[in-house]
Amino acid sequence: MSIKTFYSNGKLLISGEYVVLDGAVSLAIPTKFGQSLTVEPITPSKLIWTSYDETGQIWYENEFSLKDFSSEISIETNEITKRLIQIIKTARTLNPAFLSSTSGFKITTHLDFKKEWGLGTSSTLINNMAQWANIDAYKLLEMTFGGSGYDIACAQHNKPISYQLHNGKPLVKEVYFNPSFKQQLYFVYLNKKQNSREGIAQYKLKKPNELLINDISKISDKLIHSKSLLEFESLMTLHEDYISQIIQQKPIKQLLFNDFKGCIKSLGAWGGDFILVTSLENPSVYFKNKGFNTIIPFSDMIL
Repeated sequence: MSIKTFYSNGKLLISGEYVVLDGAVSLAIPTKFGQSLTVEPITPSKLIWTSYDETGQIWYENEFSLKDFSSEISIETNEITKRLIQIIKTARTLNPAFLSSTSGFKITTHLDFKKEWGLGTSSTLINNMAQWANIDAYKLLEMTFGGSGYDIACAQHNKPISYQLHNGKPLVKEVYFNPSFKQQLYFVYLNKKQNSREGIAQYKLKKPNELLINDISKISDKLIHSKSLLEFESLMTLHEDYISQIIQQKPIKQLLFNDFKGCIKSLGAWGGDFILVTSLENPSVYFKNKGFNTIIPFSDMIL
């Protein structure tokens, strides 16, 4: 058996946050940053796991006996280890032949981005594991972390996509999204990782009506086909207003950046991770003055 390497793209949800769970069409974009997983066969019946961050530092390492994935009981207390065991056990449920031999594997993962950025540390791992185990990544996600699955679609596609859940099944279409005004688009990191599972739980208590879901779908379509920055900005603002009504939170611009000249839109779960910013000139000075030092131009982020 030879060494195998799998790779998955990171993700950003440009439109349709929250409501994508209820069938809204969303615009999602794979990023230039992702995660790889390398599988090297070894003789001992164990899994030797090492995870490296974007600087080449080890951020997680562990050794498992292959028997660990057969037992029903886990006394593990480390959250990452618990998640990993859950993913592997679920993969074995979906493909009983996975990890069924007596020999083991040395696993190495490499992230291209900071874990805190929220670009898909989990989804890229799920998709890589699904490739290795030869199973459906959407099914693996559903049985472990949950969520809409747009992040899995980004992991698997090298172009922007429209993503919709139709009767619980993902509808993924590659779209042409390369706006003429992309030099005026930036991504700014809000210095904190947002737990999307918490945001989703809150959202589910406040189900939107069908009309709002349709309105968001229309905005997603118009964003993809925007011909000018002005049109794009008005759609961003409208989208923020709609989601603000649904989740009963103030848009991020009102909260933190009221004096900013351009437009600002939250991406994914509100309150953390990246925001999308429009600005006629490089907005780095403005954001750095406010303590936000990670400003990435559109073309440097998007695959």
